[in-house]
Amino acid sequence: MPLSVELFTGAVHDVERTQYEILGGLKTARDAFSDNRIYPHLGQLVKFYRAITTMLETSEQMRSQRNGTLSGVDWDDMELTYEWPQLDGDDMSVVADLIEWALPYVQDTLNEGKSVFEFVDEQLEVETVGIVPSYLKEGYLMVPDRTDHEFRVFRYTMSIVHDEGEKARMLRTTLCRSVSCEDVEPHPSTIKLELVKERRDLPNPATYFFDSGVPFPYEETMLPVVKRRLLRHLTRETGRA
Repeated sequence: MPLSVELFTGAVHDVERTQYEILGGLKTARDAFSDNRIYPHLGQLVKFYRAITTMLETSEQMRSQRNGTLSGVDWDDMELTYEWPQLDGDDMSVVADLIEWALPYVQDTLNEGKSVFEFVDEQLEVETVGIVPSYLKEGYLMVPDRTDHEFRVFRYTMSIVHDEGEKARMLRTTLCRSVSCEDVEPHPSTIKLELVKERRDLPNPATYFFDSGVPFPYEETMLPVVKRRLLRHLTRETGRA
């Protein structure tokens, strides 16, 4: 079970047990990181860390919430949510103390995950396939799965989302095809030509090929890191246009 804010809101009943559960959840994440498995653990830890630091920063406000009990976090709006009945000031102090105890452990585990992410990112090799067009917001992404001996091709779309006046870019991907490369690996240029013939809405698509000399877990590590790397690249290149 991933770590959650509810662990803290229920801690007033048994602090020691909650500490044990927190350490157990962090150990699960560290074990995954030691096997170079990044997701979903790293993403969950980032959200968890943000949530409990927000709780701690607003603990005085929460203590004054005499009519409501902290129940969790609205991840879309990054806001604390409350439910009835009340959580009194003494109980809120227990929650705040537990968060202060947990933060160093969470931060250390989060740093381990970030280190693995950076290591994987450093091992990635990327090349553009064919001529790079001026339009980069749609195209293709090729990432071979060395474990299952498959050559996987994704179509990507980069969009801009607005949240409270802030602008951010988001990358969506859809699997187009998966080709066996157990005997002979297809050449990225050949795959691109086939895609152009089949999908005429992108006559000259931006196409990127990612690979690594290290056989990382595909779904948990390789693909998520590649997507973030591509999003950084596209953000930089489209920002210049």
